[in-house]
Amino acid sequence: MTYIVLWPDMRWSEDRQIEHDSVAPAGEAVFFEGHDTVPAEQWRSADVLVSVTDVPDDIRPLLQRCRILVTPKVGFDNLDLAAWGALGIPVCNVPDYGTQEVADHALTLLLSLVRSIPMHHRRLAEDPVANWQPRDNPLSRRLSRSVCGVVGLGRIGTAFTLRAKALGMDVVCYDPYKPSGVELSLNIRRAQSLEELVGQSDIVSIHTPLNDETRGLIGVDVLAAAKPGLTLINSARGAIVDIEALHEALASGQVKAAGLDVLPEEPPNLDRPLVKAWAAGEEWLRDRLLITPHSAFSTPESVYDMRFKGGELAMRYLTTGRLDNCVNAEYLVDRR
Repeated sequence: MTYIVLWPDMRWSEDRQIEHDSVAPAGEAVFFEGHDTVPAEQWRSADVLVSVTDVPDDIRPLLQRCRILVTPKVGFDNLDLAAWGALGIPVCNVPDYGTQEVADHALTLLLSLVRSIPMHHRRLAEDPVANWQPRDNPLSRRLSRSVCGVVGLGRIGTAFTLRAKALGMDVVCYDPYKPSGVELSLNIRRAQSLEELVGQSDIVSIHTPLNDETRGLIGVDVLAAAKPGLTLINSARGAIVDIEALHEALASGQVKAAGLDVLPEEPPNLDRPLVKAWAAGEEWLRDRLLITPHSAFSTPESVYDMRFKGGELAMRYLTTGRLDNCVNAEYLVDRR
């Protein structure tokens, strides 16, 4: 039997051999550039969907043969898990394609800020001779004397923790969903509340998924409870941080610096006060805020994994019945 594996919003324009290889020998890969370009008959014939985005509501009734939806990325907050579950279709993600890259990127943002790399680069470009002042390092701190708070101890949070420990930092974690003793296996400490964590941390790095509980998690109250002079890193999801509250905390100095790979709106909403001040290069914020374009995950190796693992996961389910990384199990209805 040959299974039809449909990529309805294919984002990679280059050769698609990776996707073909991921479903061989039992699958046939079919590609379209967007949901609105997929014929109705193609929706009806698909055994698998591999899609970064959700499909329109009016498409779901057409999915007469579909047995699984794979979103080839970590986040699934843009998918209607309940709607898919009501159809009896499991939704699975690919949570391990960029673990190392995102942890590396978070650490890179941290190191760039605490060593004042943006400031030194900018000032030397302006005047290499007059600004050759190695002692001028306003954001610097000795990492081995720093407490690093990690919010979320999943795959990426754990990978980041190991990197922070390797640099000599005292790591404390907050994750109410991890069982007691997980912190001991990593030889780190555990905070019982977010306020306890930020109150003792010189640096905080965020590694949680976005959901109703974490949306706006780092807000006015949490930032007010933070140790003054905090450096905040977010490489998870933009909406976890209340960006208006962060703007005020940076303006007051409660937060000394921030590194963001993600924003509440992407591309950026230039009407947001913090984004507007950053884009304008306002003096008070200069060199204290680093923004990268949701690029933490991206290396050739991670892109390969993202492209291959989605099809591989789906075919494993169809050929063996093994269901990995199902994220809508609580909604899944048995339609057999």
